[in-house]
Amino acid sequence: VQLQASGGGLVQPGGSLRLSCAASRSIFNINTMGWGRQVPGKQRELVAIGASGGTTHYVDSVKGRFTVSRDVAKNTIYLQMNNLNPEDTAVYYCYARIDESLYWGQGTQVTVSS
Repeated sequence: VQLQASGGGLVQPGGSLRLSCAASRSIFNINTMGWGRQVPGKQRELVAIGASGGTTHYVDSVKGRFTVSRDVAKNTIYLQMNNLNPEDTAVYYCYARIDESLYWGQGTQVTVSS
């Protein structure tokens, strides 16, 4: 599967962004999809995980502010990010877990700055 992320940009602290990730095939039977982020010099961290049954998990730093969702008809997952702060600045990547493999899309830059 190929994944294409979009929606990043520059936003002021307290603002919102919605990231999208379009898959090259149906996501109907992909149980786990989500988002990670990475800043220079640090390891990529998973920030949001969404299962096909609707279960979601978030890293503590984004709980209550980020929401992962999927639109099966559009083969797309989303990451709604609210109340952004400068610590959220990173390159964001979407991923899909199929069998025991992780497939990552290309990243989209999110910069939170005044």
